[in-house]
Amino acid sequence: MHRTWFSRKLILLLILPLALQSSSVFARDTTGDTLLQRNKILSFVIREQLSRNHYSPKAIDDTLSRAAFDLYLKQLDSQKRFLLKSDVDALRSNFATQIDDEINFGRIDLPNAATLVMQKRLAQVRTLVDELLAGKFDYALKETLETDPEKLVYCQSEQELRERWRKTLKLQILTRYLNLVEDEGNKAAKNGALDAKLLEKARTKVLESSHDFFSRIQQETDQDHYDQFFNAVTRVFDPHTNYLPPTEKEDFDISMRGSLEGIGATLREEDGYIKVVAVIPGSAAWRQGELFAEDIILAVAQGKGDPVDVTDTRLREAVRMIRGKKGSEVRLTVKKPDGTKLVIPIVRDVVQIEETFVKSAVLPASNGAPRLGYIKIPSFYRDFQGSMLGGKESRNATDDTRKELRKLSTQKIDGLILDLRNNGGGALTDAVSIAGLFFKTGPVVQVREGDGATQTLEDRDAAIDYDGPLVVLVNQFSASASEILAGALQDYGRAVIIGGEHTYGKGTVQAVVDLDRTFHFPNMERYKPLGAMRVTIQKFYRISGDSTQYRGIVPDIILPDRLQHLKSGEQYIDYSLPWDTVPPVAYSRWNEIGLNLPALKSASAKRVQSEKSFQEIASDAKKAKARSEQTLQSLSIDDLRRERAEARSQSDQDAASPHGGSKPKNQDRTLTDEQRQQAWVKELGEDAYAREAMAVLLDLRSAAVAAAGNGKAPTARATP
Repeated sequence: MHRTWFSRKLILLLILPLALQSSSVFARDTTGDTLLQRNKILSFVIREQLSRNHYSPKAIDDTLSRAAFDLYLKQLDSQKRFLLKSDVDALRSNFATQIDDEINFGRIDLPNAATLVMQKRLAQVRTLVDELLAGKFDYALKETLETDPEKLVYCQSEQELRERWRKTLKLQILTRYLNLVEDEGNKAAKNGALDAKLLEKARTKVLESSHDFFSRIQQETDQDHYDQFFNAVTRVFDPHTNYLPPTEKEDFDISMRGSLEGIGATLREEDGYIKVVAVIPGSAAWRQGELFAEDIILAVAQGKGDPVDVTDTRLREAVRMIRGKKGSEVRLTVKKPDGTKLVIPIVRDVVQIEETFVKSAVLPASNGAPRLGYIKIPSFYRDFQGSMLGGKESRNATDDTRKELRKLSTQKIDGLILDLRNNGGGALTDAVSIAGLFFKTGPVVQVREGDGATQTLEDRDAAIDYDGPLVVLVNQFSASASEILAGALQDYGRAVIIGGEHTYGKGTVQAVVDLDRTFHFPNMERYKPLGAMRVTIQKFYRISGDSTQYRGIVPDIILPDRLQHLKSGEQYIDYSLPWDTVPPVAYSRWNEIGLNLPALKSASAKRVQSEKSFQEIASDAKKAKARSEQTLQSLSIDDLRRERAEARSQSDQDAASPHGGSKPKNQDRTLTDEQRQQAWVKELGEDAYAREAMAVLLDLRSAAVAAAGNGKAPTARATP
């Protein structure tokens, strides 16, 4: 079989998953017969792709039907703000075990039935919201609102639904009021009694925002609703198998890589929310330093304009609002993983391309201390970088890593830290070849097809570019190709892996299939374009036989993590493929530097226990977990003021990224390259994880010196 993993499309598929899902749909856009026939064809094509090409095909039966129904329902009314329990019960009774029949026979009825129910409830809620906003709210009343949809049940009655919306609107008014107080610099209203004029202004803005929200929902089409149905069916197979409806090229680019021009972030739509998957190094959001993976974007404002609620908004519509011209400002209202809310101002800009590439440094050390090197690999890039450089020769992560290793070797380093934190993956070929920079020839990863055929990818270059003590830093946002590299170095005993409890656990490969080219039917042209499918076709396994899927890589030394409470990774995603094993392949472990892991763990644990930075991290983690579990939102203005002040204070105090490492700074572009390098090295010196990695390296070096018996540790060696 011809391997296409290294083409631009499939390289991009090895990064963290991006699910493009749509929200509720109401408008009509296609004649009935054409719509029905088109979706009959789609149901056949999608079913065939799933059964023929998916790595782990499932029977399209009642079990799958019930799972698809639950996913469809989540997309339909993710916040439980429209449907009553009676509506849900009726839909479940009629369709929960019928989706398999609809797919198999091509008669799709659920989207039409759901549309009719939602049309009715949408009209009722729109009238209800207008009535509530025309009335009065008791702002002195002490009450709470449950903000976690998973803890909510569908309302039993229209009166109960009215009460849910009353509390929701009250919170929106108070939040908008506090924004106005800050924007207008009203010191009297900042801590004192409510300002009636500002309160009325806030109510008016919430009314306008609500009308905009309902208008956006009503612009959805019948076909969008069918697309939502098909996506629910495909997601039952695994979270990275998706139906991608035909859209403009802009939407296709989002589904393939998710890079937003303007702020530089990768987003996905998840259960009605817009969630950040990753922030691109060197981007405007990265330089601003407050937006991180797993943040939820609740609202988007243009500069000082009014924030627009993007909950239950389709991904491409949210992207349209976030994008903008270089130099303009967008303000994102973000909900952090611990539940705190923050308004993040970002000035749109192009990516500072140099920040996306591998870079190195010699870490600061006291006089006479061993010199320790550090290499940061932001992603495993290849091929597509050429076009970003204006047609120059393309760069790749392997060549750049080798170049940095040789640069460090001239400075005679005594140990090396390889930083893969927040690296979401990239080109598989670079994960394999970079592993080979640290040992002689040997296998690196196994790739298994759905039929059981397994291929072993190995490094065949006998040259070793660095043979000294090695530590690899990872976190729960290290995924895919990062996990392959870390897992190989761990299996060989070549490096000590340091990080949180586990990495992300994405050990699958996806291919994109153009549905217009897969089958040909009479009069097919009138129904095109049909869109595409992203299908999981392969799975990664370590040379030890363990899958990187689901469990990820478990570090040798586990350190406290501010986000250790966060359920991020494959093991927390519905219908992710399981962890399993295949037979190991033959390989020789690295014996030039012995790894006494029990001794290294013990020494590290003692340092962490006494290190102030890690005590603070552990304390922050405990507080963050408590905040994340407290999902009842107070509707008291005093409580909202206090929460806002605490969130701002926490943001100001956090000198480090919650994902590990120093927060990126808004670097002055007038600085010289040398000045930027000095600033970066200083930040690394403040990074608790980098400091502990340095300490582990010194332990490794001491062990190597003792083992050598001659008082001299190995240093970096570059191959000419």
